[in-house]
Amino acid sequence: MTPARAKVMSDLVEPFTVRARLTGEDHNVRFSHLFSAVATRHSDTIDCKFLVNGRGVVVALAHPAFVEFRRRAGHSFSDEETARIAATYLRECLEADRDTDRTLLTVPADEVLRLAEKLGLAH
Repeated sequence: MTPARAKVMSDLVEPFTVRARLTGEDHNVRFSHLFSAVATRHSDTIDCKFLVNGRGVVVALAHPAFVEFRRRAGHSFSDEETARIAATYLRECLEADRDTDRTLLTVPADEVLRLAEKLGLAH
């Protein structure tokens, strides 16, 4: 019997391509990993790293949103849901040609909660 293949973190979000509405530029995006920035950057965020056309971009999700979501929903975001929220935010920025040259995008708590609702996670 062959053991099941372990799921790697980079598989949490399928690679995707985003076309910027204004410039028509294509951005090839691949999820890399997520980690708590409290320990690494002394930031109150959960960081999700992506490669956009090979360049590293970190989407920093405000941790207070995780606490508020848990209070409202009675459960926490999974790693996959966290990665999907970050990917959705990054997609919106790239489509709107917003902050495309930055390597760190900080997402405030209200935006994290908006994205969770948009993805149907708020139930």
